[in-house]
Amino acid sequence: MNNYETVFILTPVLSDAQMKETVEKFKNLLTDQGAEIVNEEDWGMRKLAYNIDKKTTGFYTFLEFKAEPSVIDTLEVNFRRDERVVRFLTVKQDKFAYEYALKRRNNKSGKKKEADPSSADSKKRKENVRVTESEQPELNTNEKED
Repeated sequence: MNNYETVFILTPVLSDAQMKETVEKFKNLLTDQGAEIVNEEDWGMRKLAYNIDKKTTGFYTFLEFKAEPSVIDTLEVNFRRDERVVRFLTVKQDKFAYEYALKRRNNKSGKKKEADPSSADSKKRKENVRVTESEQPELNTNEKED
């Protein structure tokens, strides 16, 4: 089994229920074909880089999964047939991308716990900057230089 990640963009005219139904459809398609879903992220509605079918926004969904290569063909055929999918991209992860994705998932889960100390550190850094700025001697611009 290979590691894959796919991002697909759904049309912005869908309701939340329709969007969730569409995402579930593709997740079920993957699991029915023997794939194992490792990670799912809903990136929400975002602005597109360029207009697609006269639409400027779309619902982004990210799926990371393990599957056989034959599953990808089935998935992409279903993406093409579904009118709700505006764009999609599926990429096979190499070992470096897999390790990076693993680190990203671990950091994302621990991010909320680390938020408080980091904000305190940033406040201390700002205070230190203020102190160093105030310790600098002022130059008198009224004095004439010889």
